[in-house]
Amino acid sequence: MNFTAVSQCIFIIHFYEMQAKKRYIILIATCIILLYGFYTVLNFKSELVQRSRRDQLPTFASFEDLSEAPSLLQRQPRSTSKPCRMETCFDFTKCGDDPKIYVYPTEGPVSASYRKVLSVIRESRYATRDPNEACLYIPAVDTLDADPLSPEHVPDVASRLSRLPYWKNGRNHLIFNLYAGTWPDYAENALGFDPGDAILARASASETVFREGFDISLPLFHKEHPEKGGQPPSATANTFPAPRKHLLAFKGKRYVHGIGSETRNSLWHLHDGNNLILVTTCRHGKSWKDLRDERCDEDNREYDKFDYEQLLSNSTFCLVARGRRLGSYRFLEALAAGCVPVLLSNGWRLPFDERIDWRRAVIWADERLLLQVPELVRSVSPERVLALRQQTQLLWEQYFSSIEKIVFTTIEIILERISAHRTSRQREALIWNASPGALGTLVCYGDSRAHLPLGVAAPPAPRAPQAPPSPLPAPSVPLTAPPPTSSGTYTALLYVQATSPALHKLLANIANSEFCEKIVLVWDSERAAPSLKSLSRVAGDTREPLPVLVIDATTHYPGEGVSARWKPLWAVPTAAVFSLDGDAPLLAEELDFAFKVWQNFPERIVGYPARSHFWDEAKGAWGYSSKWGGAYSMVLPGAALVHRATLALYEASAPALRHAVRRARNCEDILLNCLVAHLTRRPPLKLAQRRRYKAAHHRYKSPWSDPEHFVQRQSCLNTFATAWGYMPLMRSVLRLDPILFKDPVSTLRKKYRKMELVAS
Repeated sequence: MNFTAVSQCIFIIHFYEMQAKKRYIILIATCIILLYGFYTVLNFKSELVQRSRRDQLPTFASFEDLSEAPSLLQRQPRSTSKPCRMETCFDFTKCGDDPKIYVYPTEGPVSASYRKVLSVIRESRYATRDPNEACLYIPAVDTLDADPLSPEHVPDVASRLSRLPYWKNGRNHLIFNLYAGTWPDYAENALGFDPGDAILARASASETVFREGFDISLPLFHKEHPEKGGQPPSATANTFPAPRKHLLAFKGKRYVHGIGSETRNSLWHLHDGNNLILVTTCRHGKSWKDLRDERCDEDNREYDKFDYEQLLSNSTFCLVARGRRLGSYRFLEALAAGCVPVLLSNGWRLPFDERIDWRRAVIWADERLLLQVPELVRSVSPERVLALRQQTQLLWEQYFSSIEKIVFTTIEIILERISAHRTSRQREALIWNASPGALGTLVCYGDSRAHLPLGVAAPPAPRAPQAPPSPLPAPSVPLTAPPPTSSGTYTALLYVQATSPALHKLLANIANSEFCEKIVLVWDSERAAPSLKSLSRVAGDTREPLPVLVIDATTHYPGEGVSARWKPLWAVPTAAVFSLDGDAPLLAEELDFAFKVWQNFPERIVGYPARSHFWDEAKGAWGYSSKWGGAYSMVLPGAALVHRATLALYEASAPALRHAVRRARNCEDILLNCLVAHLTRRPPLKLAQRRRYKAAHHRYKSPWSDPEHFVQRQSCLNTFATAWGYMPLMRSVLRLDPILFKDPVSTLRKKYRKMELVAS
């Protein structure tokens, strides 16, 4: 081989090496570009998933979540309307420790629904007749229906509002609205008037026009929605896993003309006639026949096959689809039926979502992903279905079953804002989303998971006698009390109208009680309070002396009568209050047993003497009975344990009811039993006792021997039932016996052996 050939071979080898390096470089560069593109797409998908998850409803809420403010579940950008906040558009200086509401006198046309709204406020504990002491004002101008095409639309609302003497561009005013906008566009901000600085409580509220932390979202309710009382929960006794005939159901209108939900026009794609019942009709409006499309006849035939009420009762999930407005009547109808709402209304602010955590009661879907709804509801576990259904029943019962509850919930949210501004105090989210709910818990009393409220208040100073109260006097506000010294003790609160040997015997038995911490004696008699210096420290046989506080009700609480027995809550340092008449014939062991039972049922009245109610067909009214029988519905607080927060609620109950008690000097025990039954939907608990509970005989005449006494009590019973819109009392046949309660029989027979030996 010559030199030239060798050189050519070397050149060729170097040439191919250079080409190989270029190919490797190109290959490496291509791989880098592909990897960069892959990770870019992956990050983009991850961001989309995170955004999607933020918009979706979490599958459950932890206990920590419930203790925090509920999420707002926003579906659209924030409000584009006037930036009003409580700090900028509300005058807090007009609101004292007990904010009041003034309702303007009614002038002009008012719809039946708005008349109910005004009525429940005027009769409530929030109301005042003096506009100068009011914190919040309610116009009597009917603003519920802002649709000019509606027969209930009130014209010229703007000028009517501007003529109100305290309007001031709406500051500190609350306006209620259910319907806004009209055909063809149904604009969400088309109220027809400028609310100015007024708080707007409206149905079908949209994120785009909602003023965060200022406005309030209402549910859309029918004109037939009851003013008070309301339909009880219908799904409180379902078996686990609570199967129903249909998985998902909807029956309603679809829209072939004008503005309406396009989602409803597509529901027929999901309807299978068995598991998924999604039927619509275009048979509405005057010109539907002229505008109907090719599917109308078939849709109408499927629509007529199913009964709406039966669908609600026999379906696990109920679709709540947007119509011509974001809100729908089906939302409340589904809650009432215990059917879990599946929401298809992007941008809708759910009712009262400022305090109600809807993650525990509804399923959010997306209108843009309609075909995924069946798979979404199928993925919900049976345990989750049961939890959702239970929460729908609680929310329906506590906040939505009547116009009164809807209005009071609106007011309580505003009062919480005021309280938070003044004292940084709010109810915890758990209070709102668990029984008995915010309407059964005062902001200043029991506002946390603790047994007692915070803060210390001095005893009120004696007042001079006052003139008789007006027909609807303003309610007195319960004073807060010091924190508890122990959660395992009770305070004996005695109501005494005369001294007797029975009183001294009762005091001695209380002193021997294992769990009593303090005795508060409320003296209510025209006679001078007896000298009880010797009782200032009552000593038992086996324990340290008890402190005794004597309060003269005729001086501190003139005109209150029997209602004064629970007035001095400021002197009660414990959650448990043992309410006793001065002649209650209870042993120390009976006191202790009652307290041990109450610790297991602190939300109920637990005691000894019982009474019952019945429906008198002949009179068409409720009757009252003190006869001994198998059933009872009331436990008298002459010998019963009650939570102190419950007594505070009694003091804050409707002024008209408490005035009826003061006027009759009777019925405070019936009112308390009705209040507790209304809040808990549970009967009281009667304890077994020594043969029969008999009051001791004194020199003064007992009211129980007066026939007029029973007539008054029957009258009170019917008055209270009318006020609540239904009879809240519930009958029971349960009696708890100390021998059989929780512990082994032999142990308790030894522990409470004296109860078997003492004869009545």
